[in-house]
Amino acid sequence: MRLLGVLGGMSWTSTETYYRLLNEGVAARLGGLHSARLLVHSVEFEEVARLQHAGDWAGTEAILADAARGLRDGGAEALVLATNTMHKVADGIEAATGLPLLHIADPTAAAITAAGLDRVGLLATAFTMEQDFYIARLRAAGIECLVPDAAGRAEVHRIIYDELCHDVVTETSREAYRRVIGQLIDRGAQAIVLGCTEIDLLVSARDSAVPLFDTTSLHVAASVDWLLADPPAVGSGS
Repeated sequence: MRLLGVLGGMSWTSTETYYRLLNEGVAARLGGLHSARLLVHSVEFEEVARLQHAGDWAGTEAILADAARGLRDGGAEALVLATNTMHKVADGIEAATGLPLLHIADPTAAAITAAGLDRVGLLATAFTMEQDFYIARLRAAGIECLVPDAAGRAEVHRIIYDELCHDVVTETSREAYRRVIGQLIDRGAQAIVLGCTEIDLLVSARDSAVPLFDTTSLHVAASVDWLLADPPAVGSGS
C-alpha cells in the first residue's frame, strides 16, 4: 500500500471524518485488519482561519507548504488536503513539495458528469463560493455552478465556522441550509455540491429534492483508489 500524506485540522471535525472514512474504505476493499497507511499533519486552525479572513492567502500557503514538506520528508508519496477552501493554494503546495496532490474537485466533477448533470448548486465557505479557484475547476469540466445569494452565502459561511467547525449541529441551521438548497433548486440546480468538508455533518439526502454530491466522501474514495493502486514501474514515464 502506498503512503498518503493528509493535511488536516481545517477543521478537526472534518479531518476526523477523513481518517475514519479512509480506514473504512481500505478495510472494505481488503478485509481483515487492514487499515490505511497515512501520515497526518493537523494544523492549528485558528491561525489559518485568521489569515483566510484577512485575505492573506500567501500566509496560509506558507503554513500548509511547510506542513506538506514535513509529510514528504516523512515518506508520503502524495498529498490530500482535507478541506475544500484551502485548495485555493493547492498549486503552491504541489510546487513546494514536488508531490502530486489529489484535488478534491476532480472526483466531484467526475461524479457529476457520470450522473449526466451539468448544472449544480454549491454550498461552501464564502471563499469557495465567491472566488474562482474551485468553481473554475468545475467549469473546466463542463459544469456550471450556482451559488446562493449574498444573504444565503453569509449564513452558510457563518454556520460552517461558528458551528460545524466546533462539531455543533442544530436543527435551526439544518433548516437554514434546506431553505438555501430549495432556492438553488428553484434557480435550476440539478444537484447540490456539499463543497465544504464539514457540511455532511449537517445535511443528508433527506434535506434535498435533488441529488447531493458530498465532496468529502468522493475525495476519500479517490484517495483509497490511490492508496491501493499499483505504483508505476520504474522508467514507465507515468
